[in-house]
Amino acid sequence: MVVELSTLGGDPEVARMMGEDIRFHSELSAERRFVFLGKAAIYSAGATFMSFFARGNRYLTRGTRLMIHERKLCKTLEINGPLTTCIASVKATLHEIEHSIAIQNEGFENLIAGSSVTMDEVLRRAPENWYLEAQEAKTLGLIEGVI
Repeated sequence: MVVELSTLGGDPEVARMMGEDIRFHSELSAERRFVFLGKAAIYSAGATFMSFFARGNRYLTRGTRLMIHERKLCKTLEINGPLTTCIASVKATLHEIEHSIAIQNEGFENLIAGSSVTMDEVLRRAPENWYLEAQEAKTLGLIEGVI
């Protein structure tokens, strides 16, 4: 089964949900091959989705760009009320950020597994939106091939 995709990004949790379906069916039906074929642009949540495919089943078409970045958060924290309530609100926001980072890093680990890319490199480059051309992604071992 080939999943073809071109995307400028989207909701990372939807990408994770779709990816879990790929992982589940790949494990359930070992005789079936689930292949990712990225075309033109695989940005953000697209890279997250791609990370759920076995590295040997990832392909990009010539000229496709892959973009890897950190999750983003846009939130206003208003501190107003009894002091203990203020602490709880701040802690809740901190926990949200910490767990989002953990989920993000799990995705990065899936993406780079079996490649020459280190986690340190991803964490250094992702905050600035790391763009890779298809051939570079192949050279680094993030994908199996360029079609």
